Amino acid sequence: MTEQLTFLDRATVLDCAAEVDLCGVVEDTLRSHARGSVVLPAEGYLPWTNDAGAYCRSLAMLGAVEGPDGGTVRGVKIINAATSNPQLGRERAAGLCVLFDHDTARPLVLAEAGWLSAARTAAYTMVSLRHLGPRAWDALTVIGCGTLARIHVELLRTAFPEVRTVHLYDQLPERSKELAEELRRSRPELSVRLAPEARTAVESAPVLVTTTTTAEGYVPAAWLAPGSFVAHVSLADLLPDAFETAEKLYVDDVELVADNPRRILGGLLGQGRIARASLSTLGEVLTGRAPAVRPGAGHVISNPFGMAILDVALLGAVHEVAARRQLGRTLTLF
Repeated sequence: MTEQLTFLDRATVLDCAAEVDLCGVVEDTLRSHARGSVVLPAEGYLPWTNDAGAYCRSLAMLGAVEGPDGGTVRGVKIINAATSNPQLGRERAAGLCVLFDHDTARPLVLAEAGWLSAARTAAYTMVSLRHLGPRAWDALTVIGCGTLARIHVELLRTAFPEVRTVHLYDQLPERSKELAEELRRSRPELSVRLAPEARTAVESAPVLVTTTTTAEGYVPAAWLAPGSFVAHVSLADLLPDAFETAEKLYVDDVELVADNPRRILGGLLGQGRIARASLSTLGEVLTGRAPAVRPGAGHVISNPFGMAILDVALLGAVHEVAARRQLGRTLTLF
């Protein structure tokens, strides 16, 4: 007896994902999470420092999701990153995602996970904006101009076609210039503007998305104008007072955030500076269990931890397309 699985490289994942409603899959999965129809084990975390003195880490994230129409998808994402990669012309993070067969528990599908991971994060941002963002907005600021930033702006095309201006900032000016040039070619309807500094970027739009690798905060509450929404999808861009003065804080999973002091919000929860009771999840909003508070006289922050169930669910949807179209390569293990 032989053991085989299907391998989906990035090109195939992208091809199949074009037929998938990424935001729709994320919404359905968040509802399943709020209903308790998921299994989300603790994350495996392995850190080290490479020869260049840069922080490296490997994350192993398991998850299972009961679909809204029945059936359960199970799998794991292994995503590794080195903060020195962008300086070498490489994406910061890369990895693999695996789906498991229901009956045999064998690996069923193996896929490139770097793009998939970034896409699930961007889709989560779009869903949070749809339900929690300003009621009317047409400009976005993105700080950090790598792969994650690129996919966020790309998803705007379908999620928020009314957005006309994108402000970009990166500590490495060549990266923001490169992304700006790419967007001017691929999204000519957008006005793409480069900010000279972080504060100018933050103050230029009512919606801020942070996609950096920084481990030190730099955005104080004073930079956030009334009516601002922040999608804090990286680790530590916001300073503590931005969280402490927010009108409302939303996360994807309270326990995951609270149990990780490496992230600024987890640290504030551990210190008692933010109360767990003040947090709501986006899934609770989608199921009507928590109110949707949009920014008014102050600012609202979305701070997801990043749940493997979203990656697993997205890969499940991508694999359905691949199977129907008979795409992917068959790998024989033995």
